[in-house]
Amino acid sequence: MRVRLLAVGTRMPVWVNEGVEEYRKRLPRDFALEVEEISPGQRGKNADIPRAIAQEAERIRARLRGDEHVVALEVDGKPWSTEQLAQQAEAWRFAGRDVVLLVGGPDGIEAGLSLAAEQRWSLSPLTLPHPLVRILLAEQLYRAWTLMVGHPYHR
Repeated sequence: MRVRLLAVGTRMPVWVNEGVEEYRKRLPRDFALEVEEISPGQRGKNADIPRAIAQEAERIRARLRGDEHVVALEVDGKPWSTEQLAQQAEAWRFAGRDVVLLVGGPDGIEAGLSLAAEQRWSLSPLTLPHPLVRILLAEQLYRAWTLMVGHPYHR
């Protein structure tokens, strides 16, 4: 199973890329994490925010493959503990499909894209900075994998 993270935002600071890479390299090939950056919609002074969200959604849709299990990360999604994430990952793996995690831009994911997702997951009720979300996701996926294989990392 492969997990793709489609995240709106480009040119992350070095510390973000290094943090994500640290966990990516720990994951086995059959639970690989791939990160793909999506260009944000045009924002600025007097920006048309609905248009920017629509642009991001269009770019995300262009990267989706028809056979993936789509999970939208949303503030009002379902919160999972690490143990629940490990159970979800086992279910995804058992289903034999790759997974794609969607992280929207600063104004979230377009409603239609969110509704089309098979699952909606909330990392926290807190507002988290997008760079930190990438590292948090990578670490939690690694932690879930360690639970799945009985590795002592998760304590």
